[in-house]
Amino acid sequence: MEEIHANLHDRLQEAKEQGWLGEFAAIEASLAAAEQKLAAMRDLTTRHHTVHLGMPDLRGVVARIDSKQRNEDAKRQS
Repeated sequence: MEEIHANLHDRLQEAKEQGWLGEFAAIEASLAAAEQKLAAMRDLTTRHHTVHLGMPDLRGVVARIDSKQRNEDAKRQS
C-alpha cells in the first residue's frame, strides 16, 4: 500500500506538470483513499496484539475415538 501511495504521488506530479487536470483530480481522489487506507492499517496494527490461546487438549477426543473403534472391532468379532 505504501508503494501504491508513493506511485500516486509520482503520477500526481506528472499530471500537474503535463496539465492533465482531469487526471490530476482523479489521482488526488485515489491518493486520499490510499492515505485513509494506510491510516486505517496503521491504526489496526497499534490496536491488535497477539493472544496466546494455548495448546488444545485432544485427549478427550482421542479417547472417544479409541473407545468407538474398540466397540466397532468387538461387534465385528462377534
